[in-house]
Amino acid sequence: MQFDDDAPLDTSEVQDVRGSRIPGGRATVGGGIAGVIALLLALFLGVGPDQLGLSSGGDGPSSVASPLAQVQETCRSGRDANTRDDCRIVAVVNSVQDYWRTEFRARGRAYTASPTVLFSGRVSTACGAASSAVGPFYCPGDRKVYLDLGFFDELRTKFGASGGSFAQAYVVAHEYGHHVQDLLGTLTRAQDGRTGADSNAVRVELQADCYAGVWAHHATTTPDPATGRPLIARLTDADVQDGLDAAAAVGDDRIQERFQGRVTPESWTHGSAAQRQQWFATGYRSGDMDRCDTFR
Repeated sequence: MQFDDDAPLDTSEVQDVRGSRIPGGRATVGGGIAGVIALLLALFLGVGPDQLGLSSGGDGPSSVASPLAQVQETCRSGRDANTRDDCRIVAVVNSVQDYWRTEFRARGRAYTASPTVLFSGRVSTACGAASSAVGPFYCPGDRKVYLDLGFFDELRTKFGASGGSFAQAYVVAHEYGHHVQDLLGTLTRAQDGRTGADSNAVRVELQADCYAGVWAHHATTTPDPATGRPLIARLTDADVQDGLDAAAAVGDDRIQERFQGRVTPESWTHGSAAQRQQWFATGYRSGDMDRCDTFR
């Protein structure tokens, strides 16, 4: 994946709080993939995550000993996005939101922008306090995407994905798929709290994968407002394969087999590796969000 070197980046769409302190106390959201569902349940049920009995464990200061990094100072152009992970996230966020603005406008709807918050260690959100163990997530309470860049190392070393810049882009685009669902009113379908291969929770996640694929289909043709040229200049078949590989790596069956030695479909929350690849591919091949109806 290659960005236009000369394209300016809009850093206003990313809030960089890495290295900053948040109020101390317990990070109450459980780790791993289930943490995202815990956050959603906390919001939909009207209770704090601590009331769900999910805890990442450990009291103490919610901070990390790392230097404060500000993308506003370092991420100026596509050239920076081609060399730095944090700047790459800024560029992907710009590209994803440029596409959805265009798509919503074509459908006679207004798109409300969602900031991405880069954090390290722990973070406070309108959905509760969360640790990096939760992984990337979207909080409908404040309509923000939360991301610790360390997750991308875990995606390779812990979950077995091949990595690559587009694997990172897939993760970001998936979370913005949840934002699109929030704007369209479909995200609430996961509020029944059920799990399992045929649950609404799984269908919501697969639709977000499909929406990520739809964006990828248009990524090299959606014009950047500042230049009139696409921010992403090149996307190869190998890049898309990295995205498919990342989608498979976080399939419920792969995760369960890797960490508990057996597959239990009745507890799935995100779908199998094959399903996640299938729905991303459906979005990518069609480029049509109407093909992403996972609820039919």
